[in-house]
Amino acid sequence: MKETRVSLREVYQVDERTAETYARHISPGKVAMYRAMGLAPIMGERRGVWFRDANTGDSWINCHCNGGVFNLGHRHPRVVQAVRDALERVDIGNHHLLSGYRARLAERLSATTGHALPGVVFGVGGGEAVDLALKVARGVTGRRTIVSAKGGYHGHTGLAMAAGDAQYRDPFGPNLPGFVQIPFGDLAAADAAIDGDTAAVILEPIPATLGMPIPSPGYLEGIQELCRLRGARLVLDEVQTGLGRTGKMWCYQHHDLEPDAVVTGKGLSGGIYPIAATLLTREMHAIFDERPFVHISTFGGAEPGCAAALEVLDIVESPGFLDRVETAGAVLEAAFDGLPFVLRHKGLMMGLKFDDPHAGIAMMQAFYKRGVFCVYANNDPSVLQFLPPLIIDDGELEILIERVRGVFR
Repeated sequence: MKETRVSLREVYQVDERTAETYARHISPGKVAMYRAMGLAPIMGERRGVWFRDANTGDSWINCHCNGGVFNLGHRHPRVVQAVRDALERVDIGNHHLLSGYRARLAERLSATTGHALPGVVFGVGGGEAVDLALKVARGVTGRRTIVSAKGGYHGHTGLAMAAGDAQYRDPFGPNLPGFVQIPFGDLAAADAAIDGDTAAVILEPIPATLGMPIPSPGYLEGIQELCRLRGARLVLDEVQTGLGRTGKMWCYQHHDLEPDAVVTGKGLSGGIYPIAATLLTREMHAIFDERPFVHISTFGGAEPGCAAALEVLDIVESPGFLDRVETAGAVLEAAFDGLPFVLRHKGLMMGLKFDDPHAGIAMMQAFYKRGVFCVYANNDPSVLQFLPPLIIDDGELEILIERVRGVFR
């Protein structure tokens, strides 16, 4: 059989035939939707806060960041070099064997919580890490019910999908039993739902797909108190809010919280090599003491991914980094004052809330034409998700502000 080779240039250059091939083999619905909306960027060159269209050369500031994957921008040179260096020495490793890379990364992740969550289980993506957290909560408590927020999002697999919004699971029914959903921000509903059969409550501290509603003072603390009173475990999905996005390493650190599990992913990869992790209390992690192979992930904690994640932590924990995130958030808040939306934000976790219930869709198109790429909140399309890279500098902030204000002129 003749071998077919495809050059990098051919991969980057996308013509109509390529779009048709994508539609035929990957997603006809996605291609049709983007064409209808006038959105057809094909990622070509990318670096820092920018990416370019492979054909036209048009550029955008990435304010979607794939939900936080590109917190440190595209192809951060330190993360790229860390993975290159690792690949000179290692491959993904073997989950049956001990690993210095995994040990060091687990120690560093534990330290970000003040070692309140010393147990770490690695995965490849956020959905897998959520699945693990909910499995462990059920195993430790002997209970089955999982309580989550309506309109929340935790992934597209197994228990994660069952805890998410109905639109992501109903087409694949019947739904798994034992999952209860309540309105986010409603403590009375939580009080009614959390009972003696509740294994865990899982929440995003700021639910991105729900439109970034900022929890009212005392809400998350109230959820934790209900969990403690009734013996349930508190699981926080920080896949999007974690790793500095809100101006602290973890969003829960803005509150008086001691979660039983924290899930991280997306940005932990540096956008270079997939990796996710579930951080657990000692009590939760002890389920693996006598059954160390009761849960495995072949590619979870792949050693090049650990190298990427260690460099990510070095960058986010560098002096002044988190302060800069809060400063950039304050600059944008001031610059957006008077524009026709309500800014929901903590640090650079931002949502632009419009009066029209579907405005986010139209505004996504308007921002795109002005060179700003962002995506509306799927479970509240009145909100435009707005996630600038955490490494955005002053000059890039000025360009971003000018482009956003230009949308409304």
